Amino acid sequence: MVDHDNSMDAPQKTLSGAPTIAAIATSPGPGGIGIVRLSGPDALTILNKLFVPAKSPTTAGQFTSHCLYYGWIFDLKSGQKIDEVLAVYMRAPHTYTRDDVVEIHCHGNFLILQKILTLTQEAGARQADPGEFTKLAFLNGRIDLTQAEAVLEVITAKTNEGLLLAVEQLKGGLHQEIEAVCNLLISIKAIIEVAIDFPDDDLDILRPDTIIKQLKQEIIPVLENLLSSADNGKIYRDGVSVVIVGRPNVGKSSLLNSLLREDRAIVTATPGTTRDTIEEYLNINGMPVRVIDTAGIRNSSEMVEEIGIQRARAKLAEADLILMMVDSSSPITEEDVQLFNSIKEKPFVIVANKSDLCNPKAPPDLEEHFPGQAIVKTSAINGDGIQQLEDTVFSTVTSHFSGWDPGRTVAPNMRHHASISNALVSCNDLINGLTSKLTPDLLAIELQTALDYLGAIVGYTTTEDVLDKIFGDFCIGK
Repeated sequence: MVDHDNSMDAPQKTLSGAPTIAAIATSPGPGGIGIVRLSGPDALTILNKLFVPAKSPTTAGQFTSHCLYYGWIFDLKSGQKIDEVLAVYMRAPHTYTRDDVVEIHCHGNFLILQKILTLTQEAGARQADPGEFTKLAFLNGRIDLTQAEAVLEVITAKTNEGLLLAVEQLKGGLHQEIEAVCNLLISIKAIIEVAIDFPDDDLDILRPDTIIKQLKQEIIPVLENLLSSADNGKIYRDGVSVVIVGRPNVGKSSLLNSLLREDRAIVTATPGTTRDTIEEYLNINGMPVRVIDTAGIRNSSEMVEEIGIQRARAKLAEADLILMMVDSSSPITEEDVQLFNSIKEKPFVIVANKSDLCNPKAPPDLEEHFPGQAIVKTSAINGDGIQQLEDTVFSTVTSHFSGWDPGRTVAPNMRHHASISNALVSCNDLINGLTSKLTPDLLAIELQTALDYLGAIVGYTTTEDVLDKIFGDFCIGK
């Protein structure tokens, strides 16, 4: 694995001036390979202290950048061999952080990884903070803040569609759209600044109608389009919460098992088997769905069951969509009606389960009690209607998001959404100011405010506490 830069020169001065940091860069748990990563001015020096190559480099203590070397890691104090490894030195600025980077590829045993990490710290490195490698990449200008956030989204994507959105943002898709708007606003700012310098000719210089036209045709529609696409991000990044409710023994746990295609929940003929909530993720047309099975809702004097019912009601309040299950093989009960009345203000789907037990000569009274409601008939035991239910869940969820666009490849997250919304307000205020002939210095304030909001998205004007929050969500080795 060789980079275009194969120089044997001494390590370069790092861009950030930060101390050398180290962390385990692979997930916890046993594996074939584990990686300890270092970044900073002393990365190569530490490697030379710990690593003995099986075949010494041509020049003692020097490594060709981006080449793997086979050898051993030794304990400095005891001289004991720790593990057989592959080591790679990557010379700045052609690295993830744009500082010197070293990776030690060892066996994926946590004891070995922790031992090597400890040795790097004894040799002069500091334990990396969560997300610090990616934060260095941002601070050193290798990526912008939207790309840094996309790194975490790539790691945590739950579906292929969510991964594609993250990769598009990692490539700089959102940054490019924001930058294009910023460039248009900067061109308007230049005109306003000239008008400030020549106040007697400000109207001739400004040409308010021309600027208003540009704002309405080239800037505001782009921001509004980005706002509308945030729904894509919410669905594909965060997923939705779908809660299964119903009175006891209507088949809620059987439905969960059928959706998951595995026996996740205990199913018996005894009502009240489920005493707590059970949560699992599934993929419905690329949408991550956190499906939650709950205790059967009824009046109960049994303490443990009552606690489960209270938790079920709490989950109902948080749900994006409710699957209300009824037993279609028996008449609708007063408990069913009461439950329906309690959830009908939220998005819901009525699931008429146990269709395999229905008597065709005595159809259930579903239409009478739930007039005009879409009803999906299922048999959680034999799988009938499950695909139709999944399609209904998807269409019901997406219909409640006005900006839903399955073809959209750039989707702001909630932080971006807030900044774009504020920038949009400033742009509209700028139009109002131009219309009412505000002085150029006041117009400049509104325009700069819009630029500041957009700059916060890509990291030009982001405060340190916001950066700490963003990178604090990362794992330590990234």
